[in-house]
Amino acid sequence: MQPKIARSKTFMCIASGILLMWFAAAVRLYAQAPDHYRVYELGTLGGTAGQGNTINNQSLALGAANLAGNASEHATAWLYGLKFDFGTLGGPNSNIVFPNRNDRGEIVGISETAAVDPLGENWSCSAFFPSVTGHICLGFLWRWGKMTALPTLGGNNGFAAAINNRGEAAGWAETKIHDSTCVAPQVLQFEAVVWGPGEGELRELPPLKGDRDTAATAINDHGQVVGISGTCDVAVGAYTAKHAVLWEDGTAINLPTLGGAGWNTPVVINNRGEAAGFSDLPGDVSGGVLTPNFHAVIWTKDHAIHDLGTLPGDSLSEATGLNDRGQVVGVSYPSSHAFLWQDGVMTDLNTLIPPDSQLSLISTGDIDDKGEITGQACVLSNGSCTTEMPAFLAIPDCDWDASRAVSGQASTIVPEEIRQQLVRHLAFGRFALEAAPPAK
Repeated sequence: MQPKIARSKTFMCIASGILLMWFAAAVRLYAQAPDHYRVYELGTLGGTAGQGNTINNQSLALGAANLAGNASEHATAWLYGLKFDFGTLGGPNSNIVFPNRNDRGEIVGISETAAVDPLGENWSCSAFFPSVTGHICLGFLWRWGKMTALPTLGGNNGFAAAINNRGEAAGWAETKIHDSTCVAPQVLQFEAVVWGPGEGELRELPPLKGDRDTAATAINDHGQVVGISGTCDVAVGAYTAKHAVLWEDGTAINLPTLGGAGWNTPVVINNRGEAAGFSDLPGDVSGGVLTPNFHAVIWTKDHAIHDLGTLPGDSLSEATGLNDRGQVVGVSYPSSHAFLWQDGVMTDLNTLIPPDSQLSLISTGDIDDKGEITGQACVLSNGSCTTEMPAFLAIPDCDWDASRAVSGQASTIVPEEIRQQLVRHLAFGRFALEAAPPAK
C-alpha cells in the first residue's frame, strides 16, 4: 500500500504543478491581453469638434470643445453625461491641454484674455486654438468654481500644463528678456515654472547647462516635473524641445532621447516616476530644416528610454497619456489611429471597441488608473470620417463578447484634409484639431 500512496502523492504533485503552471500562464495571458471598451460620444459646445485631453481618477474628463461656428473653443469638462463650459479670462479661447492629475477639483489650463499681445507674438497657446487671434494668453487655475489667472515671470504670456494632488501646478511663463534665440513672431524668453501650492507662490525651474529656455509639461504627486529644455525658437516644440528634462528637487536632469535634434518631449509623468511622450529619431534635420520623425516613448524611473514604435504601416507616433499601472495611450500616423500600449504591445484602440461603433478613435488625451480613456473621435459614415469630431470616453467593458472582437487593424478611412490638420497642429505631443468646414 505504501508504494501506491507514494505514487498517488507523486501524481498529485505533478497534477498540481501542471495546474499551477497552467494557471500562471493564464494569468500572464490575461494580464497581457488588452482591455476592450465601450465608447461614448461626449459631444461639443455647439461646434463640430471636441477633444478630451485628460481624465482623473474620479472619471472627470477635461479638454476643450468648439462653440457654434467653430471660430472659438472653450475649456470643457464632461462627467456622467453632463458638460460644463469653463469660459475664458475674457478672450475668445481656452483649453485644458495636458494631463491634470488632480482628484480634488483643482484644474489648470490656458485662456486668452481680452488684451492683444503688444509684441505681436503667437505664443504657445495658439497651437491649441482654432485660429491665431493675437490675444495675450495666460495659464489659469480653476478652484472653488472660479477661474484665476496665474502670474508670469514678468513677460506677457504663460501656460499652465498640469496640476498634482498637492496643488502644485507646472507650466512655463515669459520673462522680460528679449531672447536672441527666438524665431519671429516669438520675442521673449520663457522658463519652466511651478505655481503653488500656496496662493501666489511661483518657482522658476532652471534649464539644462547651455540652454536658454524651458517648459514644464507635467508634475506628479511627489513633485517630480518633466518637460523640455532648449532654445526659444517659436515657443512650440521643435528646437525648444532639444532636450527632454526631469526636475527633481529643483535640479534639471537630462533625459535620454532617440537621437533626434528636436521634438524630444515628455508630456506626462506618473506617481511611479515613469514618463511618456515622444522623441525624434536621427535624421530629422535635412538641409537645415527640422522635420518631425518622432516615435512614442516611455522613460523608466531609472531614466532609460524605450521606443514604443508605431502601428503597422505608420511612421510616426506619440504618447499622450500614462497611468500608474503603466498603460500608455497615444496616436499613430499617418493612419491617425489612437492606440493603447501595455505589456510591451501597441494595439489599435479601434480594434478594441464594438465593430458596429459609429465612432473612429483618431487621437487620445489621457488614461486614468481605472483604464478609462478620453480623446477625440470622428463620426463615421460609410466607413469614412465625417466633419463631426467630438470628444470621446472609452470605458473598459467587463461584459465583452469575444465573438465580436475585431482582428488586425481597423480600416477606417481618415480624409487627407483631417490628417493634414493633425500634422499642422503638432505641438508638445498634442494635436489641437481645428474643425473642418461643414460639408456642402
